[in-house]
Amino acid sequence: MLLHLTTWPEVEAYLERSRGIVIPIGSTEQHGPTGVIGTDAMCAEAIARGVGDATEALVAPTINVGMALHHTSFPGTISLRPSTLMLVVRDYLTSLTKAGFTHFFFINGHGGNIATLKATFAETYSAIAELNLPHGDRVRCRLSNWFTCHRVYQLAKELYGSQEGSHATPSEIALTQYLYAEAIKDAPLDPQVASGYPIYGPADFRRHYPDGRMGSNPALARPEHGQKFYELAVKELAEAYREFLQGD
Repeated sequence: MLLHLTTWPEVEAYLERSRGIVIPIGSTEQHGPTGVIGTDAMCAEAIARGVGDATEALVAPTINVGMALHHTSFPGTISLRPSTLMLVVRDYLTSLTKAGFTHFFFINGHGGNIATLKATFAETYSAIAELNLPHGDRVRCRLSNWFTCHRVYQLAKELYGSQEGSHATPSEIALTQYLYAEAIKDAPLDPQVASGYPIYGPADFRRHYPDGRMGSNPALARPEHGQKFYELAVKELAEAYREFLQGD
């Protein structure tokens, strides 16, 4: 069930049987010469919908823009500041808590969101407690990154080895190729790809990673790989979601 395709009576009925909801979050940022800018949001959304289908969970609208300030020297990237993203997520959670939800399972597609989301969860617990909302003390948040699922990680290493890299990876490009075959891109890739530099500001990032890749070779990506990543991630995260609901 997709929240934006339901009516309020349907949501009210859903809350009679479950107080959990899946929230996909990603980013709108460069992914090298062959990766589409919406990669992180598209991957998170597709996997979240798969988890929703597998578990009969309600799936919230995707948070498409994340914390990607270090990518903003590349045209097309849109980023929120960490402080802005925190407010957006906190407002999501506060609104949904007021409606009766208590268990928020985030499926994340962007590494740059992780620190901000963890800080937001801590702030949100405190903010909701101050509002004295019904069931506010039962609010729980879980962050799950599809790309760090054990089975996904293992398959990426088997298929790509050290050429998986850490950004514009063949695994995430393969997943978008599977999901959006009409948007597969082809472009020349320099065999020499930078890796190992720390992340600072956007100009420094582009100086060290001139084509946007970080140690990756997305030319290895194949749509059939993407299907395997999708199926593995959905299965593992569906299991994690069910355990999350039973955690109390």
